[in-house]
Amino acid sequence: MPRKKITIVGAGNVGATAAHWAAAKELGDIVLVDIVEGVPQGKALDLREAGPVELFDANIVGTNRYEDTADSDLVIITAGIARKPGMSRDDLQKTNAEIVKTVAEQAVKFSPNAVFIVVSNPLDVMAYVTLKVTGLPHERVVGMAGILDTARYRTFIAMELGISVEDIQALVLGGHGDDMVPLVSYTTISGVPLSHFLSKEKIDALVQRTRDGGIEIVNYLKTGSAYYAPSAAAIQMAEAILKDKKRLLPCSAYLQGEFGLTDLYCGVPVILGENGVERIVEVPLTEEEHKALQLSAEHVRANIAKLAL
Repeated sequence: MPRKKITIVGAGNVGATAAHWAAAKELGDIVLVDIVEGVPQGKALDLREAGPVELFDANIVGTNRYEDTADSDLVIITAGIARKPGMSRDDLQKTNAEIVKTVAEQAVKFSPNAVFIVVSNPLDVMAYVTLKVTGLPHERVVGMAGILDTARYRTFIAMELGISVEDIQALVLGGHGDDMVPLVSYTTISGVPLSHFLSKEKIDALVQRTRDGGIEIVNYLKTGSAYYAPSAAAIQMAEAILKDKKRLLPCSAYLQGEFGLTDLYCGVPVILGENGVERIVEVPLTEEEHKALQLSAEHVRANIAKLAL
């Protein structure tokens, strides 16, 4: 059986680290693409040389040409500028929209049957740009946000309680931004509600730290943004798609009436398999959560409108 082919666009920290996770999991052969000559080639060769040590077999190549990405099963778009202190995800919008538009046009030309995972920020808007530019069925364009936001939320809960992250179940919905919606009503530790362990004030503080999770790292790094957790989240999605695992994961999906939202990308629970978003799972929300999701979605809609697509 031939190996799957994975194209990762953008050989910066997120893209290169995503290639690392994908190679370690032996998800398939990897093409790392970037406009800067030498960078994808060097990082790909370096990663391939780790194969004998870490015992993975994968053809890993770096390139500046989209021709080398032909017939990919999966395309992961990480290209774009990173956030700096004082910048919101929305500040990146105009620059990254132009980059993502060019990338998506080129990638779909050579891999019209691929599923596209979008990681570039502002995430939900960039997923929408990718959908419009490629003309792909909306199921095959999905954004990585909810898994990352949920991972941060679970991390902060584990740190607070001194409990393994493996036993913490949670969902974070909404746009990938300052008004994302951690669902406290669905947050449990091996089935026990979080409210059994923590006061409302403590939970509210963890929710706020989750919303600020990206900028907290940006402020530490000064000249870049997070990449270990974002790339790991993208590869969890990649594995679900390439192995047709039918996982229930929070992802940014195109909505057509679900949760009362239409014609935009927003983080919701989805079943992720070989066809991309195979189903959106509409979970009941509390009134507070429903209002927060609507507010988050309207923020995404307002940003989409600025691009006049």
